[in-house]
Amino acid sequence: MTTLNHTGVSYMVFYLLGIPGLEDQYWWISIPFLISYVIALLGNSLLIFIILAKRSLHEPMYLFLCMLAGADLVLSTCTVPQALAIFWFRAGEISLNGCITQLLFIHSTFISESGILLVMAFDRYIAICYPLRYTAILTHTLIGKIGAVIFLRSYCAIFPVIFLLKRLTFCRTNILPTTVCEHAGLAKYACDDIQINIWYGVFVLILTVILDVVLIFVSYVLILRAVFRIPSSDARHKALNTCGSHVCVITLFYGPGIFSTLTHGLGQHISPHIQVLLANVCVVVPPVLNPIIYGVKTKQIRDQVTHVLFPQKICLWKWEPD
Repeated sequence: MTTLNHTGVSYMVFYLLGIPGLEDQYWWISIPFLISYVIALLGNSLLIFIILAKRSLHEPMYLFLCMLAGADLVLSTCTVPQALAIFWFRAGEISLNGCITQLLFIHSTFISESGILLVMAFDRYIAICYPLRYTAILTHTLIGKIGAVIFLRSYCAIFPVIFLLKRLTFCRTNILPTTVCEHAGLAKYACDDIQINIWYGVFVLILTVILDVVLIFVSYVLILRAVFRIPSSDARHKALNTCGSHVCVITLFYGPGIFSTLTHGLGQHISPHIQVLLANVCVVVPPVLNPIIYGVKTKQIRDQVTHVLFPQKICLWKWEPD
């Protein structure tokens, strides 16, 4: 990789502007970002602690949920502190290597979350269609192997991006109108032909996220077919209720991403600050709401959270004087 230096500009260092056009509102914008980050840290850390500490929660569904919470922590930590540094201190300076490292973690974690949501759909399919063989099929050993495959897939898919970016010569500008680094956003400022970068990005998107979405859809078609064959309405409702949390999380994860992709496709018709805000929603909102959704809709987790946060009240509830 070579870097040109026109008019004293170094293309080994880039500057993240944040949200273009809203610079005078940064202090106000930083408040929801900070609150979201604190909630994401506390909520996902508590979820991981409870699942790992309570043997009764060492079931496949909760172990996959633990993986999702871990990925949420990584995604939040890779993005929100950088955004807050820009909002508070205008500290948007980042080296080219730092930028590539950041986008490597963001993209790979995003793909990991997509893979985890896929195996959670598979988990629900096994639980509903083969309830008696559920724990026999999804053993702890298999779950560990599935987790390893998910993370290996994501990092192997994104790792070539390092070399695709390193080969480029940057000469257009070193100012990036965003809060975090991402592959296409960085590559477009190169003077070289970036067709291979574009096509590789499309290739990875199709073979990971889009494939995951298709397989999740197929899983739920099979789940619904099995559920509506159940004669008892109460059993049908209970089966569907177990999928409720997962469907909510899927919507939160893929929904903002679809809207963000559409805004980038409409580029010239959508203002830059809307594009940046939607891109941030993709990485800020899911880590905040995922533990809340599972905490509210899953009784086992809700009970354990109550036990951890309010142990004295539970003791008083259990002790009733004559």
